Amino acid sequence: MNIETVDIFIHLVVAMVAGGLIGLERSYYGRPAGFRTHTLVCMASSLLMLVTIYQRDWFTGAMIETVRVDPTRMAQGIMTGIGFLGAGVIMKEGASIRGLTTAASIWITAAIGILAGVGFYSALTVVTVLTLSTLTLYRLVERQLPTLIYVHNFIRFHRDRAMTEEQIRTVMNENGFDISNMCYAVTNDRQFFEYDLVIKTRKEDNLKHLARCLETNEDIIEFKLCPSSD
Repeated sequence: MNIETVDIFIHLVVAMVAGGLIGLERSYYGRPAGFRTHTLVCMASSLLMLVTIYQRDWFTGAMIETVRVDPTRMAQGIMTGIGFLGAGVIMKEGASIRGLTTAASIWITAAIGILAGVGFYSALTVVTVLTLSTLTLYRLVERQLPTLIYVHNFIRFHRDRAMTEEQIRTVMNENGFDISNMCYAVTNDRQFFEYDLVIKTRKEDNLKHLARCLETNEDIIEFKLCPSSD
């Protein structure tokens, strides 16, 4: 095994470790793209950069003088391609959008892989530590900050037993929620009346109180509460 092969191996192992560390954090919180996804993204980015760095080994003869792959263009292509993968983990549930932070973590993992590919280990170490700090420590900071919790609330009634808008607003207020948006719908068979709400509160415990309140209401056929999340 020559020195060049060992160097390539080191690049890929560093990428695997850095991507794996970020992926572990995502897996711990049950995100759709976790340990394996982030590891593979980081290694793939590193590998593609290595292809451009060692192009002299796979271009033969005069070809190396006439064809050159620009490493910066390869980096641009990687980041563009990873953008499509990141979009795949973003999910919309009613008014709630999930997966934005995971998409961002995949994108920066690709950037870390590029750093591993070119051997910029000092920047790679700093960015990996900062990324992990952002994903973990900032989560703790967010919990201490006074923030609004947004929830998508779907409620279905029999059409002849539906609560009025005023009654819905009263229920929400009694359980510590304010209504940000309210939509109404009648099903095609005209049997059911539905409310589609976006509600907000400052206390997470209010979500449990509202769920119990809706569950005990015999006029409600079906309801759904979906808090927004990253």
